Amino acid sequence: MLKNRKIILIMTDTQRWDMVNCYRQTGLQTPNIDRLAAAGIRYERAYTTQPVCQPARAGIFTGQYPHSVGSWTNSYGISETAHSVGERLMLDGVHTAYIGKWHLDGGDYFGLGKCPKGWDPAYWYDMKCYLEELTEQERYDSRHSQLMETRDFSEDFLYGHRVSNRAIDFLEKFHDDDFLLVVSYDEPHDPSLCPPPYSKMYKDFCFPKSENIWDTMEGKPEHQKVWGARNMGLDKDKLELKQPYLFGCNSYVDYEIGRVLDAIDQHAPDAIVIYTSDHGDMMFSHNLWAKGPCAYDEITRIPFIVRGPGIPQGVVDGNPVSHINITPTILELMGANVPNTMEGKSLLPELENPEVRVNDYVFTEFGRYEVDHDGFGGMQLMRTVFDGRYKFTVNLLTSDELYDMEQDPAEMKNLIDDPAYAQIRDHLHDVLLDHMNKTRDPFRGYYWERRPWRKDASEATWDYTLMTRQRDEDTRFEDRQLDYSTGLPMKSASREKEKI
Repeated sequence: MLKNRKIILIMTDTQRWDMVNCYRQTGLQTPNIDRLAAAGIRYERAYTTQPVCQPARAGIFTGQYPHSVGSWTNSYGISETAHSVGERLMLDGVHTAYIGKWHLDGGDYFGLGKCPKGWDPAYWYDMKCYLEELTEQERYDSRHSQLMETRDFSEDFLYGHRVSNRAIDFLEKFHDDDFLLVVSYDEPHDPSLCPPPYSKMYKDFCFPKSENIWDTMEGKPEHQKVWGARNMGLDKDKLELKQPYLFGCNSYVDYEIGRVLDAIDQHAPDAIVIYTSDHGDMMFSHNLWAKGPCAYDEITRIPFIVRGPGIPQGVVDGNPVSHINITPTILELMGANVPNTMEGKSLLPELENPEVRVNDYVFTEFGRYEVDHDGFGGMQLMRTVFDGRYKFTVNLLTSDELYDMEQDPAEMKNLIDDPAYAQIRDHLHDVLLDHMNKTRDPFRGYYWERRPWRKDASEATWDYTLMTRQRDEDTRFEDRQLDYSTGLPMKSASREKEKI
């Protein structure tokens, strides 16, 4: 079985799957990520657990869904019962270092500048640490991309470059250790600062438009129509997708990733490299912008590549995978315990043999964009399941969606009320409800089942399923929970109330 005690996880922020050249040739250049893919497995259907910065990272680094660790929005810290992959591996004697954007400490965008449990403080470097190195004027400059029109930023000034420098230093000094190194770039997220030539590289470039730029929103959920209202009247034939800062920074962060890959090849060629991004950007598809409460591929589908000894090279894997698989995969690769609290499966069988399919389904959710203001639609509860072909979504406060991704990859035609798809829809609905129960989703209840199109839904009752689903114990950090009715250790975490 594949084992490796040297792992590097590289991630970016707001990098759509199709902003990476090896996924879709649009004219954007990402030669270093491309060479990573050529030497490993590129997952064609990989999804985030929530298309928002902090919740996505919760799924990646805890192996639990955002709703399970109290991270269903930005600016919330993860719960005390959630333990990162770094904390787990450090207890096993692994040298764990996190360099870059963290976003899980309850602070706003930049973080708190304090190293959390489980990571080497000597290498901790979140965005607040970076800002504290700058003068007040430099801090201001670092947040204003329009300054690239009149001046050039040097590599040494930029966050991404300083992140890479620390990662390279770690690899030079500790390549003989058992280690997990996380290299977490903020780029290409705005303000998308980058040095020449990247700052001018895409000045006149237009990203190719997809069919869903012309979506009329007929049959789409009401909250999406509110979200996209200001773009509905645009002449889509004349619309040009020009984002020179974002696209330039996209190629710039690829350059920085290349610097780290070169250091890996020199100092730790026997290591496994995992690369992904947290989420994408709507970029006017379906009239929407940025990210938010929808499950369209533009923001939920993410690049995901794995390379290393024992992993097949140049493989494109079409099976559905998720960020929720990353932590259990790292733990199993390291030979560490994968606790019952993990809500995803290890991808190890699929890494060894891409013909194996680990996930029958992958799940994506949405709760809120940020807790401290009502932008981005406020609270919008969404739960999605994807089986590799059909994508089904319950939008609790509005209406629901079903897309046949094989026949309609642009997700234009909502099939939720189509009788020809009723059996598929209802099956995926049942899968989603079961997932909400198994993962102790705090927002579950009868209202998720009683949708207007579900003809055989159970009657609404206050007790609903009458189930208690205590969290399985994480033996490394806590004892087994006690049954409320007896005061004795519970026999099963999932059981009917009042029954031992």
